[in-house]
Amino acid sequence: MAINIVNQYQRLIVLRWGRYTGTRGAGIRWTWPFMEQVRRVDIREQVIDVPRQTSITKDNAPIDIDFLLYFRVMEDEAQKTVLEVANVTAAALGIATTTLRSVIGDMTLDDVLSKRETINATLRVKLDEITERWGVKVTAVEIKEIEPPREVQDAMNRQLSAERVRRATITESEGERQAAINRAEGEKRGAILTAEGLREAQVLEAEGQRQAAILHAEGFALALERINEVASQADTRTMSLQYFDTLKNLGDSPSTKWVLPMEFTNMLRPFLNLVNPDQQDGDN
Repeated sequence: MAINIVNQYQRLIVLRWGRYTGTRGAGIRWTWPFMEQVRRVDIREQVIDVPRQTSITKDNAPIDIDFLLYFRVMEDEAQKTVLEVANVTAAALGIATTTLRSVIGDMTLDDVLSKRETINATLRVKLDEITERWGVKVTAVEIKEIEPPREVQDAMNRQLSAERVRRATITESEGERQAAINRAEGEKRGAILTAEGLREAQVLEAEGQRQAAILHAEGFALALERINEVASQADTRTMSLQYFDTLKNLGDSPSTKWVLPMEFTNMLRPFLNLVNPDQQDGDN
């Protein structure tokens, strides 16, 4: 009997008299010599470096593309890689190149250059549909490099240069606009602060004038109150002397006529009573 040691990442395909009898997992596996044949299948993820391929885009532009193809053998269908295809790696490589040309032929040059992720996803789906019958699962497709024709590269470089100039111009104008806005904001803020300062100064000045007027009025009121207080203490004799002093001033004036009110005699009565008290008694 033959002894076969199967690693964890392998599966053993057993053929008895040329007919598939089963798949063996990891461990020590016994098979009959001459009667049974075995094939080992690696179920780890593998990668194929697809060499550079020249494809024609939808707008008839030649373009070179190389990419990586990642795949793995499905564990429960490992026998298909032995029974359905002679060389699964070579078959996957051939399908990848033909599928790439088909996908690129349906896209324009601009789309090929700008939609790399779309190309990766489309290739993975189309390849997986084909390799599924071999027990192989395509896990990922990654484009390494896309090289357009020389004239296209030159046009792209000129376009890139023009785009950089345009962005620089926009950035410069945006900076000037922002600087103008900042200056205007500063002037506006300065005018507001100046106006607020002037308003506060006017308010303070008005408040000072109001306080001065209040103090002036209070002083005048106190003066009047003091005059009234002094006047209330003056007796009739003092007032009569003031009246005579007024008459003296009238006599010194150049006027020849004076008009005296009737109440003037009443003002002089207290003084007359002092001069002639007997007359006062007779009147009484």
